[in-house]
Amino acid sequence: MDSRISMITLGVNDLTRSVQFYEQGLGLSRQTSPPEVAFFPLNGTWLALFERQAVAADAQFPAGTASPEAGVFPGFTLAHNLPSEAEVDAVMAEAIAAGATVTKPAQKTFWGGYAGYFADPDGYLWEVAHNPHFWVGPSPSQLSSDP
Repeated sequence: MDSRISMITLGVNDLTRSVQFYEQGLGLSRQTSPPEVAFFPLNGTWLALFERQAVAADAQFPAGTASPEAGVFPGFTLAHNLPSEAEVDAVMAEAIAAGATVTKPAQKTFWGGYAGYFADPDGYLWEVAHNPHFWVGPSPSQLSSDP
C-alpha cells in the first residue's frame, strides 16, 4: 500500500452551507462533480463533502452516532501546516471570517511550534500549525503565496 491519503471525505449536514464555507470562506476551488458531492483538490490529496446520511448509508454505518456537532470528538482532526506563525494567524482569521468556530486560538505550543484549532460548520476540527522542527507537506518554496 502506498503511504498516502488520496481523499478525505467529510459527512456534512448541509452541503450548500459547507461548500460555501470551503469555497468562499477558505478559498478552495470546487471541481466539476455530481450535485450530491463536492470535490476540492488539495496539494497532494482531495477533500470531498457529502451529505452525512449518504456517507453513513454508503459505509453501512448507523447514522446519528457520535457526531462532531453533538459535542462528541470525532476521533480525528485535519491539519493545515504552514511555513510561519504569521501564516497561521492569517488562515485562522480567514476561517473566522468564513464562520468557523475557534476551539483553540493560535498560540505557542508545548512542543515548540505555533498552532490553533477551528471547527467548520459541521464541527470537524482543523489544526492550523507551524512546526519549526518538522515540515509536513510540499516544500515551503512549492506553496503558493496565498495562505
